[in-house]
Amino acid sequence: MIPVNNSKTMKKSNLLIIFFLSLFFVIGCSNEKAEIKARHVIFIGLDGWGSYSVEKADMPHVKNLMNNGSYTLHKRAVLPSSSAVNWATMFMGSVPELHGYTTWGAKEPELPAKELTHYGMYPSMWGLVRDAYPEMEIGYIYEWDGMKYLAESKAMSWEENAAGNEQTVNSAVKYIKNSKPEFLGIIFDEPDHIGHSAGHDTPEYYEKMKVLDAYIGDIIQAVTEAGMFEETIFIVTSDHGGLEKGHGGKTMEEMETPFIISGKGIKKNHIIQQSMMQFDVGSTIISLFNIEQPQVWTGRPMNEIFE
Repeated sequence: MIPVNNSKTMKKSNLLIIFFLSLFFVIGCSNEKAEIKARHVIFIGLDGWGSYSVEKADMPHVKNLMNNGSYTLHKRAVLPSSSAVNWATMFMGSVPELHGYTTWGAKEPELPAKELTHYGMYPSMWGLVRDAYPEMEIGYIYEWDGMKYLAESKAMSWEENAAGNEQTVNSAVKYIKNSKPEFLGIIFDEPDHIGHSAGHDTPEYYEKMKVLDAYIGDIIQAVTEAGMFEETIFIVTSDHGGLEKGHGGKTMEEMETPFIISGKGIKKNHIIQQSMMQFDVGSTIISLFNIEQPQVWTGRPMNEIFE
């Protein structure tokens, strides 16, 4: 019998164990770093903001985000070019034929949703983020009460149906400073009302855009004061535009809306070349959280935005 050198064998075994533990540690750390693109994502929606207005609008904070981020003015709405159907399409990463919301004020799907999650709804970016990160601080602040039917309330750490623009921004600023949310949606119900009353592409419309830009500045300032700025990605977008005093039709004034994304890891002063539709918004957002999108979704992430 050939004698076995137990000491050498043990050393080799220990070295192998150390090697695999080190490999596991490196891979684990690498995955952790790749887990999310930034620690905070702030999603700001302006209802009824058409791309046609961007060049003429006095919006220094929004244009600073454009200069320091990636954007397109050719994101196209789905038909009809109105609110519930397009916010649902954004959040749910899918065409209306799949999520089922097909009209302006839909409070539930008019078509049976193609698929339901444990929330009892078609899968949306809010529920997907919550399920992937159970401890994450997720907030949802909006004005139009129709928004509460388009997202999973049970996925939210904080949800508020605010009364007007000022309460919306004040609540958002307070929530950011107090809770430092990792994912926050802030949806203003303007300039849609001004579009319906005074008309789109009017002096009153542009005055409202100037006010909304100041509110966006307040939100950015709150993020800065909370010590979050360097780890935040901002998104500013809209559900539809408008023509004269209405929307819902097939003109480019109604159909084209801005999509602006700026912050950590996002290309600066970059015009998005990929064709972008409303349902690509949700896909792009969940990609920030490194979440695989459901098979039933039709959206595509705008991968070119990343540095």
